[in-house]
Amino acid sequence: MHNPFVEATDHDTEDVELVRQAKNGDRDSLERLILRHQAWIYNIAVRMVFQPQDAEEVTQEVLIKAVTRLSTFRGESKFRTWLYRITANHVLNMKRRGGETIPHTFSSYADAINNTPDLDLPDPKSVPVDVSLLIDETKIACTTGMLLCLDRRQRLIFTLGEIIGVCDTVGSEVMDMSADNFRQCLARARRDLYQFMNHQCGLVNASNPCRCPKKTKGFIDAGHVDPSYLLFSSSRVQQIRDAAADTVREIDEVADRSFAAIYRDHPFLKPSNQAQWLRRILDRPDVRATLHLN
Repeated sequence: MHNPFVEATDHDTEDVELVRQAKNGDRDSLERLILRHQAWIYNIAVRMVFQPQDAEEVTQEVLIKAVTRLSTFRGESKFRTWLYRITANHVLNMKRRGGETIPHTFSSYADAINNTPDLDLPDPKSVPVDVSLLIDETKIACTTGMLLCLDRRQRLIFTLGEIIGVCDTVGSEVMDMSADNFRQCLARARRDLYQFMNHQCGLVNASNPCRCPKKTKGFIDAGHVDPSYLLFSSSRVQQIRDAAADTVREIDEVADRSFAAIYRDHPFLKPSNQAQWLRRILDRPDVRATLHLN
């Protein structure tokens, strides 16, 4: 899979050529350009809004912005930098939606988890999927919810720098800040999230009583996990650590290793109905008029 965050001249050259052809009205080139980047934008969006269906909406908004502004790309920077700056600006300034509509603080999130009762796992005969998938869904939903306790800028920088593992140079280009500022913001986001998880989450600190299997039935009863409609586990194609294998950064502090690994073990999600997405975007009058698609 094409990884846009790897320093590779071939990838950059192919992007630029696809842009050139798309500007000349070549619909096939525009489709290929969108397909090279949309899953990465989508995975950033999921970690900003939580709900995959909201992330699909956000991703389409980003892609429509990018496509309708394609004529303004002059090649003065890498296409990757140009596109993901659009992505960053959009997710930092978009209206609140999905999981963001409920105010999250680490304190309120801890209360919510602690008030979820410890229960036995559901009877395997009573649920439509394997119980292990429900435990996995609970773990991913809970730890993704923890990300929402970070403010948007922290969350985006953490997603880029720690989950996807982009280098400081790329991260600073996308966020339009100095590499030193990117490192400092990433360190603060890591510290805040790690401190919470180290005091709350049994995955990070074995002395904490919270365990995903114990909370699974409570998450189901509270409506946070729907056995008939898994948001994360059923869509797993590969893990973030595999999709971003070429960009994963070294962890500076030994204490953070298990904490960071939890997020890189999250699924690298694929948007549903990608062909339908493309048609919806490419058939928009503003897109067709802007690029004179053939």
